[in-house]
Amino acid sequence: MILSILQPVFIPDLYDLAAVLKSDTVVLQDTETWSRKGRTHRAKIRTPDGTQYINIPIVTEDRGKPIHQVRIDHSTNWIEQNLRSLEYNYRNSVYFDFYEPEISADFQSAKDHEYLLPFNLFLRERLFRFMEIEVTANTILASELEEYHSNPDLLTKNLNAEIYYQEHDARNYQRQGKKRSELSFTHPIYRQHFDGFEPGCCLLDLLFQYGPESFQIIDQI
Repeated sequence: MILSILQPVFIPDLYDLAAVLKSDTVVLQDTETWSRKGRTHRAKIRTPDGTQYINIPIVTEDRGKPIHQVRIDHSTNWIEQNLRSLEYNYRNSVYFDFYEPEISADFQSAKDHEYLLPFNLFLRERLFRFMEIEVTANTILASELEEYHSNPDLLTKNLNAEIYYQEHDARNYQRQGKKRSELSFTHPIYRQHFDGFEPGCCLLDLLFQYGPESFQIIDQI
């Protein structure tokens, strides 16, 4: 069995997607301590000058809690700020006008979520649906997994996995296993809406530019 050990993220990127598509089982580490360096609350988008993050504010007293216990701070107008950032940076993308109403409604639905994790999982499902991504891997939350262990080597042993991958470039917030394998992944270079190419942008970057043709890029990972 091939296993991927990832943290829940605000919006997945192509690194995350590659790990999911190349695995039989994916464990989302929602019991690990939330970290400001992680991507549970932020996602990278393309800008004229390179990249920037859009963010979900977290209730201050929850910052030392496990991810699944972290609440969204709804005291700020973060939804509108994020939607304005998306419009400013993506309004000239090929498919922005087509997907913007749905994406806007999905972001607005965050008002119905007290906790961060359910909203992240909702957005993940919605984006995969928009992009017609079929995930065959069994996705499990660590909080619902009796065999879970924060040591990735022991978790892999507990689940009888032969190979396991971890989140890309996550050394500052994810415990690294000694026996982890490196994911065979070369980031595809695709046409972005600004000159040049910036890797690691969230899937919205691909969706707004390629829409239903996103499979052309996803098939390369």
